[in-house]
Amino acid sequence: MKKSLIFILCILLFKVGLSAQTKVRVYGYVIDTNNRGIELANVFFDKTSVGTTTNQNGYYELTINIKDSATIVYSMLGYQTIKHTIHPHQQVIQISVELQTLSKQMGEVNVVGQRRQTSTLDMLDPAKLKVMPNAAGGIESLLITFAGVSSSNELSSQYNVRGGNFDENAVYVNGLEVYRPLLIRAGQQEGLSFINPDMVQNVGFSSGGYDAKYGDKMSSVLDIQYKKPTEFEASASLSLLGASAFIGTSNKKFTQMHGIRYKTNGYLLGTLDTKGEYNPSFVDYQTYLTYQFNPKWELTFLGNFSQNSYRFKPDSSSISFGTYSTPRNLIIYYEGEEKDLFRTSFGAFTLNYKPIKGMKLSLLASAFYTNENETYDILGEYILSEVKLDLNTENKTGASLGVGKYQQHARNRLNASVSNIAHLGEFDTGNHKMKWGINIQNEIISDKINEWEWRDSVGYSLPFSDTQVNLFYNMKASSVLSTWRSTAFFQDAYKLNSELGTFSFTGGLRANYWTFNKELLVSPRFSVSLLPRWKKDFSFRFATGVYYQAPFYKEIRDTITDGLGNVNIQLNPNIKAPRSLHFVLGGDHYFRAWGRPFKFTTEAYLKLADRVISYTVDNVQIRYSGNNDAKAYMAGADFKLFGELVPGADSWINLSLMNAKEDIAGDSYISHTFDANGKILTSTTVYPGWVSMPSEQRYTFSMLFQDYLPNNPKYKMQLKFIWSDGLPIAAPFNSPYAAAFRDKANRAPAYRRVDIGASRVLVSGTDKVMEKLWLKHVKNIWLNVEVFNLLDFHNVNSYYWVTDIYGQQMATPNYLTGRQFNLKIMVDLK
Repeated sequence: MKKSLIFILCILLFKVGLSAQTKVRVYGYVIDTNNRGIELANVFFDKTSVGTTTNQNGYYELTINIKDSATIVYSMLGYQTIKHTIHPHQQVIQISVELQTLSKQMGEVNVVGQRRQTSTLDMLDPAKLKVMPNAAGGIESLLITFAGVSSSNELSSQYNVRGGNFDENAVYVNGLEVYRPLLIRAGQQEGLSFINPDMVQNVGFSSGGYDAKYGDKMSSVLDIQYKKPTEFEASASLSLLGASAFIGTSNKKFTQMHGIRYKTNGYLLGTLDTKGEYNPSFVDYQTYLTYQFNPKWELTFLGNFSQNSYRFKPDSSSISFGTYSTPRNLIIYYEGEEKDLFRTSFGAFTLNYKPIKGMKLSLLASAFYTNENETYDILGEYILSEVKLDLNTENKTGASLGVGKYQQHARNRLNASVSNIAHLGEFDTGNHKMKWGINIQNEIISDKINEWEWRDSVGYSLPFSDTQVNLFYNMKASSVLSTWRSTAFFQDAYKLNSELGTFSFTGGLRANYWTFNKELLVSPRFSVSLLPRWKKDFSFRFATGVYYQAPFYKEIRDTITDGLGNVNIQLNPNIKAPRSLHFVLGGDHYFRAWGRPFKFTTEAYLKLADRVISYTVDNVQIRYSGNNDAKAYMAGADFKLFGELVPGADSWINLSLMNAKEDIAGDSYISHTFDANGKILTSTTVYPGWVSMPSEQRYTFSMLFQDYLPNNPKYKMQLKFIWSDGLPIAAPFNSPYAAAFRDKANRAPAYRRVDIGASRVLVSGTDKVMEKLWLKHVKNIWLNVEVFNLLDFHNVNSYYWVTDIYGQQMATPNYLTGRQFNLKIMVDLK
């Protein structure tokens, strides 16, 4: 009996001891005497195994059970060690420390500090935004974090940069330029972009003024580096919009990554005004393999296959639009369906050789192939009517303003292959870093177009004829193109230390020759940056250069339209590459507020362009004129505040202001004045001159805010907000009043969108549920709840023009997706 009482007493005392322990979360920053975060500093509890290292901002976070007190040790090579004792009076404690440099002489020490931007190429760590709400699902959605980038279509991965269009953005993966399908005309068809987010290591982006090593595009460069696994890693995700899986392994010589993605946005498309059977299916497989023969020789392979299948049987749509005083409603009943299939494949071998220290020589061979089929037969019957303003009326439909029919037909086929062989080299001598390259590329394209549209308004075919039935629009063409393209570049980066600070100079020259138009392009580029030796932490940069938009295929299609709307296509061998002169001036200010790191970035730019090929935009389809018929300029300023509004969580605010104008040669229209009876009194020819470019968004505001529960940071929240200017509205197709439309600068409503996500992460070793045997190989589990378009804004994607009984054409908006919920689970394996 006595022994039993002693045993029970011991158990009680043990439980009391356990209950006396308090779980404490400690976080903060480790900074130096210049108020900069120290990366990779050691932070640990003395005489325990609980510890961590700081991130690039000097941030750390630890959790431990404490009974009476505990001592935290802060150490870093080259700095004095600090110890701090805490008592468990609070469950959450913030401690930031400043480490003094050692006064005694030391040997050579490589101290890793915060990276300062010395060029127009900005960097982003994609891992930090893993749980950001993302309807499109691609890495491109992260680009709103960069200055001057805007996107007004959540269904598409395409983006505009400082007044440029989608085709003016170059994308590189591991130094290889990648392409996208050419026939896609709507975001619903687009599917998956080339870049697999699970395989990405680094993201670099430049909005202009980039180096000569990057290709011939006029707006931007997205430079993606895939990672090389150093150990086994794997992940999988599943949501209402698709699924993905990734695996990577490594040994002494061989590394491999494989990723597969599946996307179906039918659930999201269900919020569109057009109701029907949406059956999109997008599949993508990628692999990246490396083999290290010895320290000097390495062979890599990057492979990709994707298939985008889009099937749609529309049923009906009901669209309300207009103003408060003149509300309108358009009801359309459909027959028919659309079937699209896009298959692309890509493969690239790279052989790397390092003959001496600082030198790297590479030989690359790659091939890209796309097989695209777009087919649809859709018949629509519409009723355009007024909307009654009487709130007590159950039937809101008013008088009919017009009835009509239309039929859209297409049988479009495109096959394209791009193969090239290239050499890249670099040599780093210390102060000089030289890079060079040469590339020979063959392009073969076969394009067959057969599409037309018939319209009937109030019983009359448009355009009206009393002798025949005419098509509103008709295009039929067959083109075959086989050309060679060669490019070369050389650039040198030089660093100079002076009393003013550290200067970085980069100069380069790029050349491009295309056999189709027999044009040689020479593009000089130069940039300089300064890291001044000031007490305040600033950096400045300036870049300039000549940039060309080397035509590929769509730009050279010269469309000739007759009076009946028949469109013929011929390839224009006299086309010239659009040319622009860039001036970019920017700076960063690094500072700490509330003990947290921030960076404020400002960039001003001016782009002067000539030999511009004018174009119009419908959804994501760009129609070029096929002629160098315009000149343009783009000027503006971008402002970005990036930092940790909440410790350890990156957030940012962007504001972009822009003015983008073009002057199209021969652009004119006739302006009339009328008397009281509607008769023409005078007619005047008006030359619009400088008008808004199709991609001009005069302002864009975007924000991403991340937060978590202070007592349990495993519960996180992400809020993404975009408010941007509406794009100019294009005139009806084949309209003789296109110039007048450009002159009046009619715009779509502003694009506004709020996406929000909440997540909970389960971590192996800290969450009890992860201790189960069947979860022993699971590292983390992320549980996400997302709400897309939280405030249910009705954003306009494009317009469809209908004719009322008075002969007036009215722009009927095609709205984007509404509010939608999404559930997502992500699993990281170990």
